[in-house]
Amino acid sequence: MNKKTAIVTGSSSGFGMLCAIELAVNGFTVIATMRDVKKAKRLLEIAKEKELEKFIHIHSLDVTSSKSINELKYLLTNYVSVDVLVNNAGFALGGFSEDLSIEEYRQQFETNFFGVIAVTHAVLPFMRARKQGRIINMSSISGRMGFPGLSAYVSSKHALEGYSESLRLELKPFGIDVSLIEPGSYQTNIWSSVDYMEISTESPYSSYMKSILKEIESGKAEHGNPTEVAKLVAQIASQRKSPNFRYPIGKSVKKNLFLKTILPWEFIEAVIIKKLRH
Repeated sequence: MNKKTAIVTGSSSGFGMLCAIELAVNGFTVIATMRDVKKAKRLLEIAKEKELEKFIHIHSLDVTSSKSINELKYLLTNYVSVDVLVNNAGFALGGFSEDLSIEEYRQQFETNFFGVIAVTHAVLPFMRARKQGRIINMSSISGRMGFPGLSAYVSSKHALEGYSESLRLELKPFGIDVSLIEPGSYQTNIWSSVDYMEISTESPYSSYMKSILKEIESGKAEHGNPTEVAKLVAQIASQRKSPNFRYPIGKSVKKNLFLKTILPWEFIEAVIIKKLRH
């Protein structure tokens, strides 16, 4: 019997790397993609430790490049099937809206949103041909709740949520499922661009941003183990029954989403502003 094939974008580190490993453990042949294949070293080390090297195929993919996407399409013709796509590639851009340029917003969306669409378009013909497939889009609690100082990232994830909702309805008749994973805070390098962000003393938001960064830093000790998310991805990919649409995961994520549903916005706003008051 042919092994099922799963594609994971952004698999050089974090959720992507762990998803590639967990999918291989669960019997998939994994196409682990990343912009720079030189960064595959850690993934390959873990694969070797677990004797999974022959099930993980490393390939270069820049989700923002049409040429790279076309190369992916050609690559997929060498596989019997494409059963699972994990759209994980992404980054978090920190900064207050007024301090960010339109170009910076575009760069955030090129990877986190348009990159997802581009890879999905490349994969869908292969899934439709077999009338089956699963697309798992890595969203965030930021796709459901706004946070100050992260508007570019939050906006890209909100867009991803809307796209995924429509896509699920469009693809259901073709036997293709779409799911969203909405992690809270986990020990990954997604926030590295925020951690090392330079705060201009000339910005009217400088003291506000310092408060936010202090809050992020103080909460790191409680960040979850990212393997939890990878195991959830493997479960969704492997289960026989059709998966749910949304999977919030992480400490207090479900509680916070519930509270946002029942509490008036004015109360939520007051709590956040008070916590970050400078």
